[in-house]
Amino acid sequence: MLTHPTLDQMTALGLTGMADAWKALAEQDPGQALERNEWLGLMLDREAAARADKRFANRLRNAKMRFPNACIEDVDFAASRGLDRRQILALAQGDWIRAREQIILTGQTGTGKTWLACAFGHQAARLDHSVSYVRMPRLFEDMAMARLDGRFPRLVDKLARVQLLVLDDWGTHGLTDQQRLDLLELFEERYQRRSTIITAQLPVSGWHDMIGEPTIADAILDRIVHNSHRIELKGDSMRRKDRNANLTSAENTEIIRTET
Repeated sequence: MLTHPTLDQMTALGLTGMADAWKALAEQDPGQALERNEWLGLMLDREAAARADKRFANRLRNAKMRFPNACIEDVDFAASRGLDRRQILALAQGDWIRAREQIILTGQTGTGKTWLACAFGHQAARLDHSVSYVRMPRLFEDMAMARLDGRFPRLVDKLARVQLLVLDDWGTHGLTDQQRLDLLELFEERYQRRSTIITAQLPVSGWHDMIGEPTIADAILDRIVHNSHRIELKGDSMRRKDRNANLTSAENTEIIRTET
């Protein structure tokens, strides 16, 4: 087979990983010391890796996370924020997502809840799970608009399908009757089907009062609290300092950027 027509055909078929591997092998093994099966195996491995990288990039872009570059590898366990290394590294394996469990991150403002939530989201995308990030005020706005123009069922269906939903800034204000019902609808659709990360300044013990109506509060909390992994971040706000030893360099960079 002629090299150039073969490369053109691979490119036309979208097999860019195989085409790159073909060119590399042609340069490294001009005498074709490797057997045909070995060439094919290496080419297929390169194609699989290229497709995995593309899926990861797409998932990360579609997640629209506040800190897209946050990752588990950058977590500073030496800092006194109450992080348990074993817990974080165990959660990074992703078994909790496959088990349809939740993560609840609580702590004072500026302690790194959002950054850590995005790091878990980044890891989930790396493990080939779909991820979506949204702040709670924006979620309520989107739901209210969707109710007005008839898109509410489609919006809930879209949120229900994503494998990991990151809900940031939970419990910053009390809920209206409609917001309570909307949340119940969302969590009912995701219950035992998908996983959720929730960040909140308000401790879990105060969530029932924040939601308001006792019956609906019981129903919502039953679907998100009892099968959750809880992480409580301790310490003062990191935003009060230009650079803080309790944050990684990545966290400091992101926080300074958001405040300028």
